[in-house]
Amino acid sequence: MSVVGRIGVVGAGQMGLGFVEICARAGLDVWVVASGPESAARVGPRLARSLERLVARDRLTAEERDAALARVSCSWDLKDLADRQFVLEAVPEQLAVKLDVFATLDDVVGDPDAVLASTTSSLSIMRLARATANPGRVVGVHFFNPVATMRLVELIGSLATSPATTERTRAFLVDVLGKEVVEARDRAGFMVNSLLVPYLLSAVRLLESGMATAEDIDRG
Repeated sequence: MSVVGRIGVVGAGQMGLGFVEICARAGLDVWVVASGPESAARVGPRLARSLERLVARDRLTAEERDAALARVSCSWDLKDLADRQFVLEAVPEQLAVKLDVFATLDDVVGDPDAVLASTTSSLSIMRLARATANPGRVVGVHFFNPVATMRLVELIGSLATSPATTERTRAFLVDVLGKEVVEARDRAGFMVNSLLVPYLLSAVRLLESGMATAEDIDRG
């Protein structure tokens, strides 16, 4: 199993940049594809501010900050991800948008063993995989915010995801990024949200029944 060293990220929002930060701090070469030139121009300053906060807390040296920033490149063209070994899609939770991204990544990412991962929290991984000619390399990787500090990650394989893709992704998340990985089935909400939604509904029912106030439910 080849080592993952070249990372691609599609999307420069909170989730995408959180992933960029932990990869850059882990010593990996990261290329970010933003939605356009204005978004791309904000990537460097946003990362710098986040890393500077770690320097201020003595959790990172100035040299480590500068080295991490130097590992990150940014553009707004998916073709720049052609040589990546692991690409994380972190665009808005809209099926049509994600399908378009995966169809394009399938064409431009040349390595047939490269992992194409999605951060979706609810959409079917199989549905995303069908946008590609090689669904075996598509997998779900559901991070939680803030990505840099939340260790838990859901790993979701579809019926088409190859065992090699699953194992390569797990090894990358655990051994390189230091994450705690749980595997979930490819179903609505995966595992964590399937647990969370009934919990929230129970809180609403408690409030509606008059058994407790909203403030007490929040504290409980």
